[in-house]
Amino acid sequence: MKSVIIKLPTVEAVRTFVDVVRKYDADIDLSSGRYIVDAKSIMGIFSLDLINPIKLTAHMDNTDALFEEIKDFIIDTAE
Repeated sequence: MKSVIIKLPTVEAVRTFVDVVRKYDADIDLSSGRYIVDAKSIMGIFSLDLINPIKLTAHMDNTDALFEEIKDFIIDTAE
C-alpha cells in the first residue's frame, strides 16, 4: 500500500484519471477529509471537494506503473 497526493482540476482530468485507474485490478481509494471513495468511480470522485488536493491510496504491492501513468496528477507524496 502506498499513498500520494493528487490534484484533479478539471472534468477532463477526472475522466482521464478514471480511465487509467480502471486498468488496475487493485483497490484504489481517494480520500478528502473524512470521506473515502473508490478511485474508479466518477460519481464518487465528483462527491469529493476537488478544489483541494486529495489523497490517493493504492492497495497494491507494486505501484510504480500506476504512479507513472498518473504522474501528471501527482503533486506530493503522502505519509
